[in-house]
Amino acid sequence: MKAIKFFPVLLLFIIASCSSVKVYSDYDTNVDFNQYKTYAFHKRGIDRANISEMDKKRILHAIDNELSKKGMTKSENPDLLINILTKERERLDVNQYNAGWGYGWGWGWNPYLWGGRTYVTSSTEGTLYIDLIDAKKKELVWEGEGNGYLTENRAKKESQINEFVAKILAQFPPSNLKK
Repeated sequence: MKAIKFFPVLLLFIIASCSSVKVYSDYDTNVDFNQYKTYAFHKRGIDRANISEMDKKRILHAIDNELSKKGMTKSENPDLLINILTKERERLDVNQYNAGWGYGWGWGWNPYLWGGRTYVTSSTEGTLYIDLIDAKKKELVWEGEGNGYLTENRAKKESQINEFVAKILAQFPPSNLKK
């Protein structure tokens, strides 16, 4: 009976650990986030983001969707300005599998005695930063960061961007709001 009760908890843990995006956020503890109801994109900042125009559109669309779920609206006279920054880096993993005689040299027999294989894999790790700036004071009040592996597959790219943005903005507004 204990195994049956344990199975849903184990399944939930496995599903939660499959997330490919790690998220961090920081904010100004002296700010009352309840005052922010409208937003606009900081055009000069977004224009400087070093990504394709298509990916910018995908990110901005995902931000629009997430903020509208939180009851915020886009405005010409916003409470918040939103800026994005991106960064990517190539990661190389080198794995060497040796096979030969004796303990510590791998397993089994190898006709080349000391041969083995080396495998090199590469992946791209990306970071998306979302900054929320108080439009009146021109001060950063909240920043979110998402790190994860990127895909070149066009079909999966939009869902991956949506996942990044949703997980980052899930931390906005901060849970311990100033009352």
